[in-house]
Amino acid sequence: MPNIAVQSITPQHHADGRTLKQALIAGIGRVLADRDRLNRINVFPVPDGDTGSNLGFTLASVRDALQSVRGGDVGVLFGRVGSEAIDGARGNSGAILAQFLQGVSEGLQGHRRLVVDTLASAVGRGSAQARQAIAEPREGTMLSVIQAFAESLRLACDQGVVDLRSAFDRALVASRRALANTPNQLAVLRKAGVVDAGAQGFLNLLEGINDYILRGRSAKTEVGLTSVAEAGVMVGVDAEADSLHRWCSECVLSAGAIDRSAVRKTLDALDGSSLVIAGTREKLRVHMHVDDPAALFETLSAFGEVRARKADDMHAQQRATRERSAVAIVVDSAADVPADALELLPIQMVPVRINIGPEDFLDKVSLSPEAFYALLRTSEHTVRTSQPPPGDFRRLFEFLLSHHEAVVYVGVSRAISGTLQAGETASANLAGRVHVVDTANVSGGQGLLARHAAERALAGADAATLVAELESLRTRTVTFAYVRDLTSAVRGGRIPAWALPITRWLGLVPVARIGGRDGRLHVAGICLDRANLPARFVRRVLRGIDRRIAWRAQVMACDSLEEAQRVRRALIEQLPGVECAEVFDAGSAIGAHAGPGSIVVSLMPMHAADVG
Repeated sequence: MPNIAVQSITPQHHADGRTLKQALIAGIGRVLADRDRLNRINVFPVPDGDTGSNLGFTLASVRDALQSVRGGDVGVLFGRVGSEAIDGARGNSGAILAQFLQGVSEGLQGHRRLVVDTLASAVGRGSAQARQAIAEPREGTMLSVIQAFAESLRLACDQGVVDLRSAFDRALVASRRALANTPNQLAVLRKAGVVDAGAQGFLNLLEGINDYILRGRSAKTEVGLTSVAEAGVMVGVDAEADSLHRWCSECVLSAGAIDRSAVRKTLDALDGSSLVIAGTREKLRVHMHVDDPAALFETLSAFGEVRARKADDMHAQQRATRERSAVAIVVDSAADVPADALELLPIQMVPVRINIGPEDFLDKVSLSPEAFYALLRTSEHTVRTSQPPPGDFRRLFEFLLSHHEAVVYVGVSRAISGTLQAGETASANLAGRVHVVDTANVSGGQGLLARHAAERALAGADAATLVAELESLRTRTVTFAYVRDLTSAVRGGRIPAWALPITRWLGLVPVARIGGRDGRLHVAGICLDRANLPARFVRRVLRGIDRRIAWRAQVMACDSLEEAQRVRRALIEQLPGVECAEVFDAGSAIGAHAGPGSIVVSLMPMHAADVG
């Protein structure tokens, strides 16, 4: 945006909270409008293409909180800004920005109005705290632009400038110069031909604020990036930072009084990178790249309550930035998909929450299927699952839409979970680019439909075609499970306690079915617990199957791999030509209900054209 001569503007020696609120909302709007391009120039510290999404998510939580703030007290307003930023921060850049805003809020505490000296002191405090929050601060990042902004404000104050507009304009000029210099400070930026994405996002925030200062309600949200390359520049770029750690993990640590130095010392001993600790003595947002999110969360639990756990698969994110398909596929972790398919296909997963007594986990992220079944067998607590918050879906949707034309969310049956509704809520206001499909299924059935969608997306199918094919296939996609031990179902209150001793005494094995049109779980019959149970179970599964068409299948084990192998062999014998992946562990969505020892089989027609 071109400079506007401040001499022609009426001097403004102070501002109240109402003006600051609207200026901040304008600045946040500028960042949100530019998040897709910020994602595309994201190459540092890891080229995972999500800086714009993370900054947008962080600032959107601040904007939403600002809407309810009343009154003109600057200190009260920014106190809310700092708190909400820490709670809503996402990613490396979001955590740094959150600590900056928290520092500014501390500097403005007790001030009703904003003057140049107060602003300069508060921004200087925020700059220092942002730098201290990072284990290994680097120049050429957001830190450099924040520091330039702070130093220019302090210089203006020292030179006797009392006009807020003039001081802010001078600091903005210094910030632009600092941003343009970032490629000279980081070789990875220079090689890619871009400025630092986080630094650009911070400048966008300042530009939007400045535009409101000069134009008021006529301030615009369109942006023009400084020194950016073409979309997708991160492809093929070698990141300087350690990209071997898979999970970008975050949480909020709360306690009466947190010893930040002790937390940092403890976390420094973990195998990880990109550590950022932002917050106050009572609440810290911790960001770290690790291979074992569970170890990070468990380590932090020694210091207080750990909540708002999040872990993004950076390997999957980097694949998403390189994939050439126009459509990305999203599933929730109720879907069971073979590991090789997740590695090779454009499928991203949102984890369901698992609660076991006082402990909370992210399904298939901070709790593997093996660890889940171990806890299921030994814990005295009932295992419960809960849907992800809409924010988890929205953050992933927005990230993927920066790199793909559309997203298709292949969701768990609406009739058995509220997870699909969370995805629908998150897809609202995304310009119709996210398509939500109720699979009327779970586990392997949902996974088979997701695999079909991903394969067809790679083949060039558009979103409308994928949705039509999935809606056709789901009517013939079914999942069966037999349950050897009803203990988990009884403990969860899903069946009466008297059923457990009766089934054990009589050697009865209930068979459950989900799929078809209603998406509900039904009892499909009873088998006897005998040696030939796998073969007899398969015969029941194949009743009514149209053997004239090709079928795809998955067999999953609830901590019973050897028996599942027997079921798979029986399936291949009884349905010649079926394509059946190797046996793998079923996830918590089915395991928490069926319990250890259960076997799951899912079937789907190979081709949508075979479905009448």
